[in-house]
Amino acid sequence: MKQREFYYDNAKFLLIFLVVIGHFITTFIGNGVIEQIYIFIYLFHMPAFILVSGYFSKGFQKEGYVLKITKKILVPYFFFQIIYSVYYYFLLDKSELTIAIFKPQWSLWFLLSLFCWHLLLFVFTKIKYSLLVSVLIGIIVGYFDAIGGYLSLSRTFVLFPVFLLGFYMKKEHFEKLTSNKGKLLSAVAIVIMLFIIHYILVDMPKEWMYGSKSYEKLGAGWEGGIIRLLYYGMSLIMIFSFFAFVPKKEYFFSKWGTRTLYVYLLHGFIIRYFRTTNLVPFIKETGSYHLLLIFAVIVTLILVSKPVYIIAQPVLELRMDGVRTIFQRKKVKSRV
Repeated sequence: MKQREFYYDNAKFLLIFLVVIGHFITTFIGNGVIEQIYIFIYLFHMPAFILVSGYFSKGFQKEGYVLKITKKILVPYFFFQIIYSVYYYFLLDKSELTIAIFKPQWSLWFLLSLFCWHLLLFVFTKIKYSLLVSVLIGIIVGYFDAIGGYLSLSRTFVLFPVFLLGFYMKKEHFEKLTSNKGKLLSAVAIVIMLFIIHYILVDMPKEWMYGSKSYEKLGAGWEGGIIRLLYYGMSLIMIFSFFAFVPKKEYFFSKWGTRTLYVYLLHGFIIRYFRTTNLVPFIKETGSYHLLLIFAVIVTLILVSKPVYIIAQPVLELRMDGVRTIFQRKKVKSRV
C-alpha cells in the first residue's frame, strides 16, 4: 500500500485556513495593515489550491473519471447553489428569490471552474505549447467584457494556466522548492513581494487578483494584458514560496487536509452571517482585529471536525463512510 504523503494534506489545510481568514478580513480592507495582509493572502491562496488540484488530476484519462468528478464536483455545486440562494434570500431580506444555476453564488465559482478545468485537460494536453496557449487565452479574455461571471467563464480561463501548470508538475519540482536553496530563494522573494504590496499593489483594484472582470471594468485599456501577465508572475512567486515552507511530516492538522471541501462549502454560511452582525462595527471601532484570527481558527476547526464530516459527507461526497465506521464500531463493541 502506497504511503500517504502528508505534505499535500498539510498544504491543503493551511490553504483552506487562509481562505477562511481571507473571507473574514474582506470587510475590513479599509484598514492599511489588514488590506496588505489581504493582498498577500489573495495573491496565492486560491491559485495554490488550483495548482495542487491540477497536480492531482493526472488520472483524467482513466475510465469513469468524468463521472467521478461530476459526482464529486458538479453535484455539490448544484446543491449548494440552490441552498446558498435560499439562504441569502432570507439573510439579506431580498424581495425576490432568484436561483441562477449557472451564475455561481460567491465562492461556488471554484467548483464550476474546477469541473471545467478537468474537461479542458482533454483538449490542452493534446496541444503543443499548451501552457503558453493557456496563458495567452487568459490574457485575451480580459479584453472582452461579455466574458464574466456567467458559468464562471472569466475565472475559468484566467486561472486555468495555474491548474495546467499543476498538472504538468512532478514530485521532484516540489522537492526542489522545499530544499534549503528553495527556501532561501522563497524567503527573499517574499520580502521583495512585501515591498511591492506595500508600495504598489495597495493602490491597484483588488479585483485584478480575482480574474473575474474585464480590463475595461478594472479601469485599464490595452495595457490590461501586461498587468495581468505581471499578476501571473507575482502569483507564481507567491505560490512557489508558499509550497517551499509547507511541512512534510505528519502533524495533528494533516488529516484535516482531506476535508478542505467541507470547509470551503460550509464556511460561507458563517461568513455571510458574520457580516450582518454588530461584530463588524465593534471590531472596526475598537480595532480588535485579532478577533478575526480567532474566529477563523474556530470556524476552521469546527468545519473539519468529525461530527461535521459525518453529517456532511453523504451530501458532499455521496458517501457514508463516517456513518458506516460508527455502526461498525458499535457492532464490535456489542460483540465484545
